[in-house]
Amino acid sequence: MTAPETRSPADAAEAAWPDDAIEVARIADAWGIKGWFKVHAHSTDPQAIFATRRWFLKPAETAIPGMAAGKGTVPKLLKILSLREHGDGLVASAEGVSDRNGAEALRGARVFVSRTHFPKADPDEFYWVDLVGLTVVNRQGETLGEVIGLLDTGPHAVLRIQPAGLTAPVKPEQERLIPFVSAFVDDVSLQERRISVDWGLDF
Repeated sequence: MTAPETRSPADAAEAAWPDDAIEVARIADAWGIKGWFKVHAHSTDPQAIFATRRWFLKPAETAIPGMAAGKGTVPKLLKILSLREHGDGLVASAEGVSDRNGAEALRGARVFVSRTHFPKADPDEFYWVDLVGLTVVNRQGETLGEVIGLLDTGPHAVLRIQPAGLTAPVKPEQERLIPFVSAFVDDVSLQERRISVDWGLDF
């Protein structure tokens, strides 16, 4: 007869889901035969992923085109042993994942980290997650809508705005798209949850 596995209070606290968890990446597929796996970061500058070795996981909510779902239960907490850039993505290894089968079981898992691990942004820089939900107002005091996401076009990001008066989900053609550049964005106030822009209602 084997004794039941016990966990110390410290282990339980470490595995507790953080209240400020933010999704920062997805696990794509196995890489090699020793348990390494590929990681697709949601940001082109994945500093938050490198800032902590404790990743919280959730299984994929929906199927991802071109990405097969993993088999088995996704662990709640993944302790990262090594993480590095590889090609146009990242590769990582984790405690308890020692072979290709273990890595394949993680495919599609969503990676979350605590917001407290995000490096402090420069005065004129903002994390995308902080912009979502902000109200967009133009110089005339007219409300254009609410930020529901951003697009990465390469040279710059573009705000995706749900126009005022429309309820979610809105169709792509109904969204307002405003380049997130100083030529159009006058001010961002996270405290007031408002973005001021030089943009007309008829644009």
